[in-house]
Amino acid sequence: MPHAGGDDSHNECADKFPPNRYPGKDVLVCSKRFDALQVGVRVLWEIKTDQFDTYSDFLQGQVVRDQAAKMREERNIAVACGCGFVVGVSTEAHKDALLEEEPTLNIVVTGCKR
Repeated sequence: MPHAGGDDSHNECADKFPPNRYPGKDVLVCSKRFDALQVGVRVLWEIKTDQFDTYSDFLQGQVVRDQAAKMREERNIAVACGCGFVVGVSTEAHKDALLEEEPTLNIVVTGCKR
């Protein structure tokens, strides 16, 4: 299905990183939209292109708590449907903060800019 949201830089990142098996599209799996299905493997991706490093400490904490909770749900859906799950974030600081909140996530730094 077409990418949701209309965010061109986010969609470009989702198409190129990991690369997406279906460029220009989101993937609907078990009634949940994911940003990408990785080429060659059954791994679903969620891409985050937040400008995390520019957020205040308070906002970073709020974003990390909210995102980690959502990512746990997304990972559970992916696994229940027989897929792996990876999160792509733009910066090392965002990755480190998410892993501190939820160390079991598989997170990759994409370097994608917004």
